[in-house]
Amino acid sequence: MPGAPRFDPTFVVLAMTASVEAIFLSTFVLIAQNRMQASSDRRADLDLHVTLLTEHELTRIAVLVERIAERVGVEVADPEFAEVKRNIEPNMVLDAIDAAPDDGDQRG
Repeated sequence: MPGAPRFDPTFVVLAMTASVEAIFLSTFVLIAQNRMQASSDRRADLDLHVTLLTEHELTRIAVLVERIAERVGVEVADPEFAEVKRNIEPNMVLDAIDAAPDDGDQRG
């Protein structure tokens, strides 16, 4: 504008303002990402618990099915059935996960 003095002809103030804005924006983005990661970790932990409990209940059902088969005289000759019947305690799995060394590799 003619007649008006030039403000910051070297753009130092403009660069400083842009840098401060970038610092604040990156801080807010990191805070939001940390919250999203915490929420994701809680969901993954709940999913693991549900999966382990389901595995435990299915093992109990497999044992019951085997008992029924024995009672009615049906032979269970499937070699994979022994693996299905193997009892997996959810608490032992969770303890093993907690005891495992964390190598920095996040789930996935």
